[in-house]
Amino acid sequence: MSDCIFCKIANGDIPTEFLYSDENVVAFRDLNPQAPVHVLVIPKKHYASASAVEDDSVWSNLMSSAVKIAKQLELDKNGYRMVINTGEQGGQSVPHLHLHLLAGRNLGWPPG
Repeated sequence: MSDCIFCKIANGDIPTEFLYSDENVVAFRDLNPQAPVHVLVIPKKHYASASAVEDDSVWSNLMSSAVKIAKQLELDKNGYRMVINTGEQGGQSVPHLHLHLLAGRNLGWPPG
């Protein structure tokens, strides 16, 4: 989508330092971090939300990439959280599927 900020980031139209990139996924630090480590992992292809995904390989790519990033950043030593918000009441603020990788402090439960 031409007006989607995450599509623009994934396509390189908005310069962003990627922590990870492959043919399907990119990852970068969140501009408004909610934890000391807050990375966004997004598919390069546009999906408005988790509900729009019909191809299981999207989930495989997203989750396996998030785990690779967690290991790369050594987050697996103390733990981390992966969150996908869906829809307005679910807390989704950008209409492009994205996974939040959070770490660096004790993360409370329930989350919100």
